[in-house]
Amino acid sequence: MTDSSICSPSLADAEHSTATRQKVIPRSQLKQRIVSGECLVIYKNNVLNLTRWADMHPGGRLAILHFVGRDATDEMDAYHSQQDISRFKGFICGKVESGPFRPLTPPIALGLVRAVSSSTGWRREGPVELAAKSLTESTPAQSQLGDTDLSNPRLDPDMLELGPEHELDIVLEASRSKSYRVLKSQLETAGLFTAPGSLLGYGADLVRYTILGVVAAWLYWTSSSPLGWFISAVCLGAFWHQLTFVAHDAGHTGITGHTVADRVIGTLVADWVGGLSLSWWKDNHNIHHLVTNHPEHDPDIQHIPFFAISTRFFGSLWSTYYKRVMAFDGFSRVMIGLQDKIYYVVLSLARFNLYANSYGFLALKMPRNRWFCFEMAGLAFFWTWFGLLLKGLPSNKLRVMYLLVSHIVTSPVHVQIVLSHFARSTEDLGPIESFPSRQLRTTMDVVCSPWIEFFHGGLHLQVTHHLFPRIPRHNLRKASLLVKEFCKEQELEYAEYSFVEGNQRVLKVLRDVANQLSLLKKVAAADARGELH
Repeated sequence: MTDSSICSPSLADAEHSTATRQKVIPRSQLKQRIVSGECLVIYKNNVLNLTRWADMHPGGRLAILHFVGRDATDEMDAYHSQQDISRFKGFICGKVESGPFRPLTPPIALGLVRAVSSSTGWRREGPVELAAKSLTESTPAQSQLGDTDLSNPRLDPDMLELGPEHELDIVLEASRSKSYRVLKSQLETAGLFTAPGSLLGYGADLVRYTILGVVAAWLYWTSSSPLGWFISAVCLGAFWHQLTFVAHDAGHTGITGHTVADRVIGTLVADWVGGLSLSWWKDNHNIHHLVTNHPEHDPDIQHIPFFAISTRFFGSLWSTYYKRVMAFDGFSRVMIGLQDKIYYVVLSLARFNLYANSYGFLALKMPRNRWFCFEMAGLAFFWTWFGLLLKGLPSNKLRVMYLLVSHIVTSPVHVQIVLSHFARSTEDLGPIESFPSRQLRTTMDVVCSPWIEFFHGGLHLQVTHHLFPRIPRHNLRKASLLVKEFCKEQELEYAEYSFVEGNQRVLKVLRDVANQLSLLKKVAAADARGELH
């Protein structure tokens, strides 16, 4: 998930002196430097200064902002290769005191981002919940978050101590983190992080992709009846469905193990064959993995106006990813009230939403780097060949049928994606919670036999994937056995359910939230009639 070729700090970006690296930075100084605008992240008790590197980070600037003032050792080890990790030392600017580091709250969690144009250097992006809660606090430093001057907010060092109300045992979380690192070493020793080396390592998968693609093309060109074109559309949709997993593997550098090679493979599959942006997916997916199931931060659970998996969405939350308020308006109320009934209908058309997200990202957010032109060429190629495919059908009715059927057939992958998280916790337990604890709390597996797991494309083993995203898909089943032992030792839940039971749990969450909304409507109506005291 990183680009090794641009992951090396320059001399201007790094603080190289040995004395500087060994210097202990007091907590008070750490807070002050963050308030001054430095992106300081803790890695193995070292303080990394990523300020000038943040904008060049292949995983996106936001991924760094979520860990300013926090120990990101597990996250950084999970998402970077050994080659990339060896370069971290170039960013070291000091150390923190020994012992479990009590993390600070990143400014982004308070709704604040650095703005050079502001006299205080900070700009409030939006009304995040943590900032709103601080309005009831009595200390002057915390009350500053309620400052009504949105263009010139102040950030006091003490605000970085704000956090959710949950109090976790920092020693226990540090112990779990340490055990997680031991587990990672065991998996590495077992060779489970070794990628196949090429697409040829996919074996039966390649045969399956080829059969689906060839049958779709053959039926399209030889058919003279709607049934033949219908089956062709089904095969094309199944072809896209299966290739989605290849793009996912490539995005995690799980095919060849080489960043550039996997990026080329992923872009060819996602953009040229599927019409979707791999860059958008990587940008979105990186954040999802880092702040899983957080209503304000994880874009993968932000589906207003159609779905809400927590009543917290009733408060028109601010999305730190999409940079907008997820308005809980009249249309949202209608859709959320019906969400358990329209769930599969909406997901059947989810691929069209992926187009919108992909093209919006390319137009507004993607830096014009070496991949931009490659992706744009790929999208032009996709719409050329798919457009000609539709044009070649004899009637508009058949064109609409082919378009809808081919896209609806891909919907199981969308059901699979939300199934892993929609029925899991959306609580914010604060930065003290360790990486393994958070991933296990927010993620679930789908139990299935080995012979059918190709249909799930590795996404059925989401628990292990979220803990170790660089493990190639075909090694996840073996790795999950060791992960389950780890969970037993650490007294952590390893959630796994059958596909049917998992879907039932998701529908129950959607139904419960819809019922809460219905209750609120009844209470509001009774209040309007003066029936409440």
